[in-house]
Amino acid sequence: MKKGFQLLLVTSLAMGGCVNKEGSMEKEVSVANKGGAVPEINYSVVAVLPHDTTSFTEGLLFHEKHLFESTGATDNLPQTRSLFGIVDTKTGKIDTKAELDRKIYFGEGIVFFHDKVYQLTYKNQLGFIYDAKTFKKLGTFSFRNREGWGFTTDGKSLVMSDGTNKLTYLDPDHLTVIKTLEVTNNGYAEDNLNELEYINGFIYANIWTKNYIVKINPADGKIVGTLDLSSLYYQSRKKYQGSLEMNGIAYDADSDKVYVTGKMWPEMYQIKFSH
Repeated sequence: MKKGFQLLLVTSLAMGGCVNKEGSMEKEVSVANKGGAVPEINYSVVAVLPHDTTSFTEGLLFHEKHLFESTGATDNLPQTRSLFGIVDTKTGKIDTKAELDRKIYFGEGIVFFHDKVYQLTYKNQLGFIYDAKTFKKLGTFSFRNREGWGFTTDGKSLVMSDGTNKLTYLDPDHLTVIKTLEVTNNGYAEDNLNELEYINGFIYANIWTKNYIVKINPADGKIVGTLDLSSLYYQSRKKYQGSLEMNGIAYDADSDKVYVTGKMWPEMYQIKFSH
């Protein structure tokens, strides 16, 4: 997630703080790899695709061979919208399937499960449910987490992040909490877990304000690998100064391809690594 101007963020980090999605100052929680023992995962860039620089990315995933993206809207960036839809990989533009009132809701991660789409919102403690074929809104659900951030599924449960080091597993039928999983990095809490993707038995998570992705063992919550993608962030910044933090991981299981991007990045990258 979260949210604000990267230029302000650089200054705020130097002061020991960061900018939240509305652009206000918050104290930064360090998510550094304190012990240095977690192995770094090597990767290579296979392809570069366009990405819409008005898309404030909150979720990225594949469903039935289509790449879907969900975005949020912040007051500081009037061009942003809270929506989700299918990405045209030739242009980076989103074919909108559902949109929320940006004056009320900040759209967050989405997940498909069976015949439904589930969408989180940031601070409303509310989610939306849509038909996965027609995208007609079917209802809403509430959650107790103070915030909603990323969303994925392990095929049995819905798994959400909320900006802490905890992942919350939800029963997809009743949207009740099954369990929570605390994520740790060398024994330390790894806070600011953001956009999520389930790949071959592991959960991958962006870390807010950090340009790396962590690989989480869902059996015990331990981080077993990291991907340092800071070079992609800096490449995006060179091409478009409005690029913000990295956020967005999508796995196409049919082709075994992984795509990553960030908020308002001009490009999306297909990367290859051992997973």
